[in-house]
Amino acid sequence: MLKYYSMKNLRDVKIIAVVGMSGSGKSVAVDYLTEHGVPKVYFGGMIYKEMTKRGIEITPDSEREFREMIRATEGKDWVVRQAIAETKDLIAAGQKRIVLDGVYSWTEYKILKHEFPGELTFIAIITPKALRYERVARRPERPFDAQKIRERDYSEIENLEKGGPIVAADYFLMNDGTIPELYKQLKRVLQEINF
Repeated sequence: MLKYYSMKNLRDVKIIAVVGMSGSGKSVAVDYLTEHGVPKVYFGGMIYKEMTKRGIEITPDSEREFREMIRATEGKDWVVRQAIAETKDLIAAGQKRIVLDGVYSWTEYKILKHEFPGELTFIAIITPKALRYERVARRPERPFDAQKIRERDYSEIENLEKGGPIVAADYFLMNDGTIPELYKQLKRVLQEINF
Protein backbone atom coordinates (compact mmCIF):
# COMPACT_ATOMS: atom_id res chain seq x y z
CA MET A 1 0.00 0.00 0.00
CA LEU A 2 1.45 3.35 -1.03
CA LYS A 3 1.79 5.69 1.92
CA TYR A 4 0.91 9.39 1.84
CA TYR A 5 3.10 11.04 -0.76
CA SER A 6 3.41 14.56 -2.02
CA MET A 7 6.01 16.73 -3.70
CA LYS A 8 7.08 18.15 -0.32
CA ASN A 9 8.32 14.65 0.59
CA LEU A 10 10.91 15.07 -2.17
CA ARG A 11 12.79 17.84 -0.40
CA ASP A 12 16.45 16.79 -0.16
CA VAL A 13 15.71 13.39 -1.73
CA LYS A 14 18.40 12.03 -4.05
CA ILE A 15 17.91 8.92 -6.15
CA ILE A 16 20.63 7.17 -8.16
CA ALA A 17 19.89 4.69 -10.95
CA VAL A 18 22.88 2.49 -11.83
CA VAL A 19 22.77 1.15 -15.40
CA GLY A 20 25.06 -0.88 -17.63
CA MET A 21 25.32 -4.07 -19.61
CA SER A 22 25.70 -7.46 -17.93
CA GLY A 23 29.16 -7.86 -16.41
CA SER A 24 29.87 -4.12 -16.38
CA GLY A 25 30.04 -3.89 -12.59
CA LYS A 26 26.60 -2.48 -11.76
CA SER A 27 26.24 -4.79 -8.76
CA VAL A 28 29.63 -3.71 -7.40
CA ALA A 29 28.53 -0.06 -7.48
CA VAL A 30 25.09 -0.82 -6.03
CA ASP A 31 26.62 -3.01 -3.27
CA TYR A 32 28.96 -0.15 -2.34
CA LEU A 33 25.93 2.11 -1.82
CA THR A 34 23.87 -0.46 0.12
CA GLU A 35 26.87 -1.24 2.34
CA HIS A 36 26.86 2.47 3.20
CA GLY A 37 23.21 2.31 4.27
CA VAL A 38 21.45 3.35 1.06
CA PRO A 39 18.25 1.32 0.51
CA LYS A 40 17.94 -0.40 -2.86
CA VAL A 41 14.94 -0.80 -5.12
CA TYR A 42 15.77 -3.85 -7.23
CA PHE A 43 13.89 -4.00 -10.53
CA GLY A 44 14.80 -7.66 -11.04
CA GLY A 45 13.24 -8.36 -7.67
CA MET A 46 9.86 -7.32 -9.09
CA ILE A 47 10.30 -9.97 -11.78
CA TYR A 48 11.41 -12.68 -9.31
CA LYS A 49 8.55 -11.86 -6.95
CA GLU A 50 5.98 -12.16 -9.74
CA MET A 51 7.54 -15.37 -11.09
CA THR A 52 7.41 -16.91 -7.61
CA LYS A 53 3.81 -15.78 -7.19
CA ARG A 54 2.92 -17.52 -10.47
CA GLY A 55 4.86 -20.68 -9.57
CA ILE A 56 7.48 -20.27 -12.31
CA GLU A 57 10.92 -21.74 -11.64
CA ILE A 58 13.61 -19.04 -11.78
CA THR A 59 16.42 -19.85 -14.21
CA PRO A 60 18.37 -17.49 -16.48
CA ASP A 61 16.24 -18.54 -19.47
CA SER A 62 12.88 -18.45 -17.67
CA GLU A 63 13.73 -15.07 -16.11
CA ARG A 64 14.61 -13.59 -19.51
CA GLU A 65 11.47 -15.03 -21.12
CA PHE A 66 9.25 -13.85 -18.27
CA ARG A 67 10.82 -10.36 -18.24
CA GLU A 68 10.08 -9.98 -21.95
CA MET A 69 6.61 -11.55 -21.64
CA ILE A 70 5.47 -9.38 -18.70
CA ARG A 71 6.50 -6.23 -20.56
CA ALA A 72 4.69 -7.44 -23.70
CA THR A 73 1.47 -8.41 -21.89
CA GLU A 74 1.28 -5.91 -19.01
CA GLY A 75 3.04 -3.00 -20.72
CA LYS A 76 6.61 -1.83 -21.00
CA ASP A 77 6.03 0.15 -17.81
CA TRP A 78 4.99 -2.84 -15.61
CA VAL A 79 8.30 -3.20 -13.78
CA VAL A 80 8.89 0.53 -13.38
CA ARG A 81 5.39 1.03 -11.91
CA GLN A 82 6.23 -1.50 -9.19
CA ALA A 83 9.60 0.17 -8.60
CA ILE A 84 8.09 3.67 -8.38
CA ALA A 85 5.60 2.49 -5.75
CA GLU A 86 8.42 0.94 -3.70
CA THR A 87 10.55 4.10 -4.08
CA LYS A 88 7.67 6.31 -2.97
CA ASP A 89 7.10 4.06 0.05
CA LEU A 90 10.76 4.54 1.02
CA ILE A 91 10.46 8.32 0.62
CA ALA A 92 7.24 8.36 2.67
CA ALA A 93 9.12 6.41 5.37
CA GLY A 94 11.74 9.18 5.51
CA GLN A 95 14.49 7.85 3.25
CA LYS A 96 16.46 10.65 1.60
CA ARG A 97 18.94 8.54 -0.41
CA ILE A 98 17.83 5.62 -2.61
CA VAL A 99 19.52 3.53 -5.31
CA LEU A 100 17.63 1.96 -8.21
CA ASP A 101 19.16 -1.28 -9.44
CA GLY A 102 18.14 -2.79 -12.76
CA VAL A 103 16.57 -0.05 -14.88
CA TYR A 104 16.47 -1.77 -18.27
CA SER A 105 14.49 0.12 -20.84
CA TRP A 106 14.17 3.51 -22.47
CA THR A 107 10.51 3.50 -21.41
CA GLU A 108 11.56 3.03 -17.78
CA TYR A 109 14.17 5.78 -18.10
CA LYS A 110 11.62 8.30 -19.43
CA ILE A 111 8.99 7.44 -16.82
CA LEU A 112 11.50 7.71 -13.97
CA LYS A 113 12.86 11.04 -15.22
CA HIS A 114 9.27 12.34 -15.39
CA GLU A 115 8.32 10.93 -11.96
CA PHE A 116 11.45 12.20 -10.14
CA PRO A 117 12.60 15.13 -12.31
CA GLY A 118 15.05 16.87 -9.99
CA GLU A 119 15.92 14.00 -7.70
CA LEU A 120 17.17 11.30 -10.09
CA THR A 121 20.70 10.85 -11.45
CA PHE A 122 21.62 8.05 -13.86
CA ILE A 123 25.12 6.57 -13.57
CA ALA A 124 26.26 4.21 -16.33
CA ILE A 125 29.01 1.69 -15.64
CA ILE A 126 30.95 1.16 -18.87
CA THR A 127 33.26 -1.80 -19.43
CA PRO A 128 34.92 -3.08 -22.63
CA LYS A 129 32.95 -5.98 -24.09
CA ALA A 130 35.78 -8.54 -23.88
CA LEU A 131 36.29 -7.76 -20.19
CA ARG A 132 32.55 -7.97 -19.49
CA TYR A 133 32.39 -11.36 -21.17
CA GLU A 134 35.36 -12.57 -19.14
CA ARG A 135 33.78 -11.38 -15.88
CA VAL A 136 30.41 -12.97 -16.65
CA ALA A 137 32.07 -16.30 -17.48
CA ARG A 138 33.90 -16.24 -14.11
CA ARG A 139 31.13 -15.10 -11.82
CA PRO A 140 29.83 -17.72 -9.37
CA GLU A 141 26.16 -16.79 -9.80
CA ARG A 142 24.64 -17.26 -13.28
CA PRO A 143 27.87 -17.58 -15.32
CA PHE A 144 27.48 -17.44 -19.11
CA ASP A 145 29.81 -18.42 -21.92
CA ALA A 146 30.61 -15.89 -24.68
CA GLN A 147 27.78 -17.10 -26.93
CA LYS A 148 25.16 -16.85 -24.13
CA ILE A 149 26.27 -13.38 -23.04
CA ARG A 150 26.27 -12.19 -26.66
CA GLU A 151 22.70 -13.50 -27.05
CA ARG A 152 21.72 -11.80 -23.80
CA ASP A 153 23.27 -8.50 -24.92
CA TYR A 154 21.35 -8.61 -28.21
CA SER A 155 18.11 -9.59 -26.49
CA GLU A 156 18.39 -6.79 -23.92
CA ILE A 157 19.27 -4.18 -26.53
CA GLU A 158 16.69 -5.25 -29.14
CA ASN A 159 13.80 -6.43 -26.96
CA LEU A 160 14.19 -4.28 -23.85
CA GLU A 161 15.73 -1.05 -25.24
CA LYS A 162 18.54 -1.37 -22.69
CA GLY A 163 20.94 0.88 -24.60
CA GLY A 164 18.87 4.06 -24.14
CA PRO A 165 19.33 4.54 -20.37
CA ILE A 166 23.06 3.82 -20.71
CA VAL A 167 23.60 6.31 -23.53
CA ALA A 168 21.47 8.99 -21.82
CA ALA A 169 23.10 8.61 -18.37
CA ASP A 170 24.18 11.71 -16.48
CA TYR A 171 27.57 10.21 -15.53
CA PHE A 172 29.78 7.47 -17.00
CA LEU A 173 32.21 5.41 -14.94
CA MET A 174 34.83 3.40 -16.85
CA ASN A 175 35.20 0.09 -15.04
CA ASP A 176 38.20 -1.53 -16.69
CA GLY A 177 40.46 -1.55 -13.64
CA THR A 178 40.20 -2.54 -9.99
CA ILE A 179 37.21 -2.30 -7.66
CA PRO A 180 38.89 0.45 -5.59
CA GLU A 181 39.33 2.45 -8.82
CA LEU A 182 35.60 2.09 -9.54
CA TYR A 183 34.79 3.16 -5.97
CA LYS A 184 37.01 6.24 -6.38
CA GLN A 185 35.07 7.32 -9.51
CA LEU A 186 31.75 6.60 -7.81
CA LYS A 187 32.69 8.62 -4.71
CA ARG A 188 33.63 11.56 -6.92
CA VAL A 189 30.15 11.53 -8.52
CA LEU A 190 28.42 11.13 -5.14
CA GLN A 191 30.32 14.16 -3.86
CA GLU A 192 29.47 16.19 -6.96
CA ILE A 193 25.73 15.51 -6.68
CA ASN A 194 25.76 15.84 -2.88
CA PHE A 195 24.48 12.31 -2.38
